[in-house]
Amino acid sequence: MRLSMLDQSPISSNQTPQDALNWSMKLAQAGEKFGYTRYWIAEHHDLSGLACPAPEVMLSYIGANTNRIRIGSGAVLLPHYRPFKVAEIFNTLATLFPDRIDLGIGRAPGGSSEAMTALSGNFIKNVGNFPALLKDLLHFLDDDFPTDTDYSKLSASPIPENPPMPWLLGTGKKSALLAAENGVPYTFGYFMSDEDGAAIIKEYIESFKPRKEGQTPQVIVTVNVICGETTEKAEEVASSFLIWSLQMEKGKSKQGVPSISEAQQYKLDETDKETLKKVRQKIIIGNPQEVKRKLFELKTKYQADEVMINTITHLPEDRIRSYELIAKEVYSEKDQAGE
Repeated sequence: MRLSMLDQSPISSNQTPQDALNWSMKLAQAGEKFGYTRYWIAEHHDLSGLACPAPEVMLSYIGANTNRIRIGSGAVLLPHYRPFKVAEIFNTLATLFPDRIDLGIGRAPGGSSEAMTALSGNFIKNVGNFPALLKDLLHFLDDDFPTDTDYSKLSASPIPENPPMPWLLGTGKKSALLAAENGVPYTFGYFMSDEDGAAIIKEYIESFKPRKEGQTPQVIVTVNVICGETTEKAEEVASSFLIWSLQMEKGKSKQGVPSISEAQQYKLDETDKETLKKVRQKIIIGNPQEVKRKLFELKTKYQADEVMINTITHLPEDRIRSYELIAKEVYSEKDQAGE
């Protein structure tokens, strides 16, 4: 089983945004060392507790400080931007870091209504036009606009020898079918979806139309995971993320991811307890053996080629340790490593 990393670049209560971004780079370096296939960093706008509004900037920094791991966006929120500019940026990254760049594409706003307006003026209209934006972006990446179109003489230079690999990210049937129609790999956000993901991915696979000769459907499923040496340790570390998730839900996360001590002192009412039950349904918490078993169950159920792990803890060291424990356990069998 291939493992990958999703990084939302969280800011802990004892960190500055600079600290969080520097730890994102260190996380990518650790992922490369542990054998993870790819590292993606997310895009968020003016959301307290999350440090990265510009994946393309961080990818240039991370690419220069790593050597092999694939790096990409999880995701560039395309309705905010013009496809030509996105293609130029990621072609530049793919020129600098050959055969290592992924372009994850999403349609979510990534922030408040004020942020949407400041970024793109009319986000709702652009979301409605998302299928056309995606098609234009793919033509720019493939450098193959038909001769009878406005952009036929235009190239998103520099054109790299190995273009960025586009992935469509989503949480529902609409995004999956759009990915299938356009012949692009699909990433299902299990950690943030209430939909029947297994049925959605099945339909994606069955509906897939290759964009290029030899293409086949590819699936990543993304899940929240916190792993510790013991189940008890994992639960302790996870308390920070659980309370932070609750604070995010209430719009009270400005102080960042709380420490374990701060999380344990947080007073829960009955509504909070019900909310946390729901949050726990979308997160894997446990020791390495427990986590491995659940990841393989998820991979099988969702027909996934790869599992992408999102881990948020208060201490960056706990976060990196969680990824290390998972990799060591999953890759402990020789026939699993690198698959």
